[in-house]
Amino acid sequence: MSDDPVPLASLSLTHVHYDPNDPISYLCAFLALVPQGLCVMYATLIWSTREIEIALLFAGQLACEAINFALKRLIKEERPRRMNGKGYGMPSSHAQFVAYFAVSITLFLLLRHQPPSPRVRKRNHTPMSLLERAGWSAVGLGMAAAVAWSRVYLNYHTERQVLVGCAAGTVSAVGWFIITTIVRRSGWLAWALDTPIAKFFRVRDLVVEEDLCQAGWEKWDDKMTALKAKKKHK
Repeated sequence: MSDDPVPLASLSLTHVHYDPNDPISYLCAFLALVPQGLCVMYATLIWSTREIEIALLFAGQLACEAINFALKRLIKEERPRRMNGKGYGMPSSHAQFVAYFAVSITLFLLLRHQPPSPRVRKRNHTPMSLLERAGWSAVGLGMAAAVAWSRVYLNYHTERQVLVGCAAGTVSAVGWFIITTIVRRSGWLAWALDTPIAKFFRVRDLVVEEDLCQAGWEKWDDKMTALKAKKKHK
């Protein structure tokens, strides 16, 4: 039996090179993990809410990743000379991933999400105004810009590779939004939601008109109000 140590490999999915003496580089290393965090968020929300809109958003995200995979092998442009990371660099997959997500969220909040007017205020819920939705959209776009910039700062990509990645993500988001709009208006989505398998998994389409937390919160608040009223009558 040989005493030579077995060479170990690194799981590149979460492996990030950064300068330990540079606080900004350290922050950028965490920004590099945003796509993985978003994937966890997707899985959690799909399982907990059963919302078809979130599942469609994730399907588009996977298609966007497939497009990035194909583009890298078609263009075959190397990463910067002082290269951090493996594989081709054009376009940046991180930039494309977050651009798709941020633009998709913006399109949803500003165009597809149609909540009741803020004037129609219920006892336990006030819908987001257009200004609030625009604010959250700006936050998402800002996050995407920070992640994209971090790829250049960490020397994983050139500026051009990041810009092309952002452009590809934006085009993917707009294209997928158009496709899902057609699917909705044609009635195919309503048909799919009425199938036995969709009903078995409790798939729904409520987030277009209400906040994710609204239905659960109203049920809980009504329950607590009823309990308080019951105690008063004792």
